[in-house]
Amino acid sequence: MVVTFGEALVDMIEMPDGRFAAALGGAVCNFAIAAARQGLDVTYLNPLSRDSFGQRFAGLLEHERVHLPGAVRSASPTSLAIVTLDAGGSPSYVFHRERVADRDITPAQARAALPSGMRLFHTGGLALVPDDIDATLEIIQAAAATGALVSVDANLRPLVCADLPGYAAGVRRALAHAHLIKVSEEDLHHLGYDGVAPLAAARTLLDTVDATLVALTLGAQGAVLLSRRVCVTLAAPAGIDVIDTVGCGDTFLAGLVASLAVGGNLSVAALADANAAVLGRALRHAVAAASLNAMRVGCQPPDAADVALYLQSGAVAQPSA
Repeated sequence: MVVTFGEALVDMIEMPDGRFAAALGGAVCNFAIAAARQGLDVTYLNPLSRDSFGQRFAGLLEHERVHLPGAVRSASPTSLAIVTLDAGGSPSYVFHRERVADRDITPAQARAALPSGMRLFHTGGLALVPDDIDATLEIIQAAAATGALVSVDANLRPLVCADLPGYAAGVRRALAHAHLIKVSEEDLHHLGYDGVAPLAAARTLLDTVDATLVALTLGAQGAVLLSRRVCVTLAAPAGIDVIDTVGCGDTFLAGLVASLAVGGNLSVAALADANAAVLGRALRHAVAAASLNAMRVGCQPPDAADVALYLQSGAVAQPSA
């Protein structure tokens, strides 16, 4: 079982006529849905609100067969991000994260809700902001104590926190407890690796933590998996019709985890022993999943059959080691 801990957040996106359209999302919630569509048994640990958005989240997660361990809903509202576009189409964000439903859980409650048989515990995103990092670390440590593989997606959102150095320091603390780390080139910049090539920065990061595997996403340049034994790289497929990149990182990581699970490599020991063939296969699956998501509006992760057909088409090259 995969257990996720983090935000379920609604993006309120300004439309050209000035009205706002609501899109259900949040990095950890996106990952939970993407992983479930890949055939994994997934639990979303955080509370959902009693408000209308909370009801929509509950319906969506239940439709995707994501388990919700608590029947009691939070009286707090759903998290919001107000997204506005400037004249050039560049977005800006204002987050509403005070006293919200997905934060309405104590470490003790989260520890008590951890299900038996957990193979992977995943967190990241807004669960790593300064006000929440200590609680999240307590839950990470409880999950790791059960023998679960711990996955952390740095996914820094600088606009959510005025204290970026403090935020980055907290993210580093979380990464120090992870077995599987996902970072983007932008994350590495925010973590302080300015002026360093992304792969070199990822190698340095791996040298400073006890993690087994670092997944580095590079947007249109593809992605890299880096372990202490192996480095595999893969360019993004050529000629794909990118509509937007919302949720691509979350879908990439879900595809990676799904491939590792199918191959029996979703454990600390197996991941440490994974060779270039295992990691190459997982990277190719992850890139295929993210590419399919990029060709859809919003975060619409593919299911396992979609990914299999896309890989069979030959659109995704073989990774290089």
